[in-house]
Amino acid sequence: VQLQASGGGLVQAGGSLRLSCAASGLSLNNYGMGWFRQAPGKERDVVASISRRSGTTHYSDSVKGRFTISRDNAKKVVYLQMNSLEPEDTAVYYCARAISTTLIVPRHLADIGIWGQGTLVTVSS
Repeated sequence: VQLQASGGGLVQAGGSLRLSCAASGLSLNNYGMGWFRQAPGKERDVVASISRRSGTTHYSDSVKGRFTISRDNAKKVVYLQMNSLEPEDTAVYYCARAISTTLIVPRHLADIGIWGQGTLVTVSS
């Protein structure tokens, strides 16, 4: 029972990466999903989140217009397309499932019931 994140790596500023989060042994279809990140010495914060049918999305101000969250419920995968990456985007990125089916778009740590393992994104200047 896990969320498996992948797609991280080293990229130059201005470049792009796409993160994927695949579910194994658990359902995603009825839950809001989110991507969070944690930079060294900083708290874990939301990056983007999406409702269960993709009708509602939320982005942090720092990534709005550069990142896009999407999901494929049939494949049980959530994506984070990251464009125009900046050194400030360097962090470990975590995918997460909302704590309940009634929570439409998770935005806070307390909104999360299941965390995936992180994937490291490093953006060089």
